[in-house]
Amino acid sequence: MNQATLLFLKDGNRILLAMKKRGFGAGRWNGVGGKPDKGETVNQAAVRECWEEVGVTPAEMKKSAILNFYFPGNKEKFNQQVIVFMCTSWRGEPTETEEMSPKWFDIGDIPYTKMWSDDKYWLPRVIDGEYLEADFHFDNNDGLLDYKIKS
Repeated sequence: MNQATLLFLKDGNRILLAMKKRGFGAGRWNGVGGKPDKGETVNQAAVRECWEEVGVTPAEMKKSAILNFYFPGNKEKFNQQVIVFMCTSWRGEPTETEEMSPKWFDIGDIPYTKMWSDDKYWLPRVIDGEYLEADFHFDNNDGLLDYKIKS
């Protein structure tokens, strides 16, 4: 299974989401992240991707979840294991890039209807400091078929 990273900047009661402008997940709010380059650890990839996508360098980040995503029957998408990090300390100010447009949201106003359909099940728990592992199965139209969260 391919590995990828997902990182969320959290500042008190605010969380940074970024609108994906192109590629896999375009048109959805999400954290920042992507696949590790050859020879790169998942932690190193999370730091690099955060810098590339919103111009911020994480200083303190905590591994918060392992999410397994399955896209059966859809050859354009791929199964992946995503390592989620929460970050509360960083250098730089979030800035728009060619790939992402960042925006701060109050924790109570996260736009779950404009995100991946699984996010509403696990992200609030991770924001609250819970560590979890989960499996999510999608149909060919990115619809969530079923899920299982293990905490």
